[in-house]
Amino acid sequence: MSPSTNAKNRGQSRLSGLLCFVLCIQASAAFSQSPWLSHDAALKSAQATLPEYLELVALPNDAIVPADIQKNTDWLDRAFAKRGFTTRQLANNGKPMLYAEWPKKVAGAKTVLFYMHLDGQPVVPSEWSQPDPWKPVVKRRSNTGTWEIIATDRLFAQPLDPDLRVYARSSSDDKGPIIMFLAAFDALKAAGLEPALNVKVLLDSEEEKGSPSIPAVVKANRELLRADGIVIHDGPRHASERPTLIFGNRGATRVTLTVFGPRAPLHSGHYGNYVPNPAIRLATLIASMKDDQGRVKVEGYYDRIKLSEAEKKILAETGDDEAAIRQRVGIAKAETVGGTLQEALQYPSLNVRGMAAASVGAKASNVIPERAIAEFDLRTTPEAPPTYLFGLMEAHVKKQGYHLIKGEPTDADRSTHDKIAQLTMGTGGRAVRTPLDSPLGQWAFGVLKATGRPDQNPVRIRMMGGSVPTDSLVEILDAPFVILPLVNGDNNQHTYDENMRIGHYVDGVRTIGTLLRESIR
Repeated sequence: MSPSTNAKNRGQSRLSGLLCFVLCIQASAAFSQSPWLSHDAALKSAQATLPEYLELVALPNDAIVPADIQKNTDWLDRAFAKRGFTTRQLANNGKPMLYAEWPKKVAGAKTVLFYMHLDGQPVVPSEWSQPDPWKPVVKRRSNTGTWEIIATDRLFAQPLDPDLRVYARSSSDDKGPIIMFLAAFDALKAAGLEPALNVKVLLDSEEEKGSPSIPAVVKANRELLRADGIVIHDGPRHASERPTLIFGNRGATRVTLTVFGPRAPLHSGHYGNYVPNPAIRLATLIASMKDDQGRVKVEGYYDRIKLSEAEKKILAETGDDEAAIRQRVGIAKAETVGGTLQEALQYPSLNVRGMAAASVGAKASNVIPERAIAEFDLRTTPEAPPTYLFGLMEAHVKKQGYHLIKGEPTDADRSTHDKIAQLTMGTGGRAVRTPLDSPLGQWAFGVLKATGRPDQNPVRIRMMGGSVPTDSLVEILDAPFVILPLVNGDNNQHTYDENMRIGHYVDGVRTIGTLLRESIR
């Protein structure tokens, strides 16, 4: 079940891929008969925990403020301990992470580590359409389509309006899933049941900073955190709002390309048509890297990516409304790296994130600049890691006639080489992925099938395009993982007016409760 075996699995034949697809469907069918936690039971447990939820989201949790993080960790420590968990605060330079473990072990059962985060993004209060982002409010959509604040006690009404929303920072990202998790355990206790798994929990305290401390904390507590699989409750559902299961994410690596020109900026009237302009050379060099269809022309960039027919079928079932996506982002035509959006996200990308040469606007002057710089972000895959892609870029730049140097060009460099450039690779997160047919994936997919609408298949995303700081967690623990988002897709996380739809909160309690009661085969 280790992600380190992914490279071996990539070579499976088409027949094997189709067989795995069939087995996954068969496994999900076993769950679809009678999930133990009914909607009514989940609703009861959800409403019972809403006072705790409102109390938690009222605690400021900016990832850069240690005192606030400590208060949140202490609050959650008490909340887990109250339910019978053994807890431990994991030291992290004044911003401790919280570890919790269910003490009653199930002989022969798999151990699952549930990962969420307790920290949040900063806020600009003036941007929010409520008095204070740290004072949660309940809103409903009016007849005119606007969101209006209503009494908080509407959350406890019978029947409950599932379209009500709680607005506050971290209401969805990630305090909502944390309290859903606790509510699921409350539902277990109310039913006189125990988990069918061995359960561990890790609440990150710096996820919104990119989890810089995860490697050190996980290494220091490797045996404590050891698990057979990892479930990450973070991020929003697919835009369709269907239950969503994500099996991987691309990595991100920054690369800087500098093309050198004259020793210092030169008057364009005196030297134009004589001294090469590095900005124009940089533009030409970048243009050599991608064609008009958006495909990377760097030799070998896509060579390691192979998608089976079974995987393509699952990607197609995601059902993205690509016409609506193009209209929303304002483009007439998409690039053609893959046949669909989801297929395109399975390949490494090469994106120009910024360019600079001299100045523009009021500060501009008529000069030939001494250098031009471009910054790229490379979205990597398990098959095409950062060092591999960077090596291909180096070879491509050299093929265009450039002499690559480290540091500033010397007099010897300038007198010997016409084209001089520097290419450097920064740090970044690595890509990780769990096979679609893994036992962990079949287990989670089966639960989503069982708890979702009978006429609606869950969305399975083989590898999402964005990057999340899971690589160190997954690789250090040497365990497969899935990302199982629970909150509404339009939750506005990271920006103003972040919100949590109450219907999703109830569904999340039911989903987690069912996960806890189903063993991994």
